[in-house]
Amino acid sequence: MPQCDVCSNEYDKAFEVIMGGNRHVFDSFECAIHRLAPICAHCGCKIVGHGVEAGGACYCCANCARMVGEGENLRDRAA
Repeated sequence: MPQCDVCSNEYDKAFEVIMGGNRHVFDSFECAIHRLAPICAHCGCKIVGHGVEAGGACYCCANCARMVGEGENLRDRAA
């Protein structure tokens, strides 16, 4: 039975994610997010939705990017 890479739970409905050529097995989206989601370079939260990228770093929102002087023209909503 597949075993989750994060919590080691054996679960018959586990799923695989291949990222960067590496195979990962998870029993829940929670564990997948814990292991694979990028981290906001300003506030440190896991970026679960659409983040923004500026200056080579990932941010959870345009506000966090602006807080560190990146992305003056970034917006969270399309015009």
